[in-house]
Amino acid sequence: MATGSGLVYGPQGQTPASLLALAGYLELSLDEGKCVVMMRHDREVCSVYIGHVTAEDDELTGYGAIAAAVADEILELTQAGVNRITVGEESYRFVRSFTHIGDVGAVVFAPA
Repeated sequence: MATGSGLVYGPQGQTPASLLALAGYLELSLDEGKCVVMMRHDREVCSVYIGHVTAEDDELTGYGAIAAAVADEILELTQAGVNRITVGEESYRFVRSFTHIGDVGAVVFAPA
């Protein structure tokens, strides 16, 4: 496995479920030309949104939630700044950053 800035998982390799989830959300964000935003509102669950990152929650569309453990693994397998992951035959390049939306911390995955 490569570093967090260049993870590659091919057909023979076992892709972690967390990166499969992230890839799915990245696909949605690419289709809409927006960012993936993860916000943890409690200890067990992390809400996932697609939208433009502003100080207003109404700019974000909710796309469900993932377990906090999955969100933690996504953060362990990626890094702040530019990342590239390849899952199967699809490659995703994005920038991971952190911001506050309202009074909640948010991790942003913006297509690069």
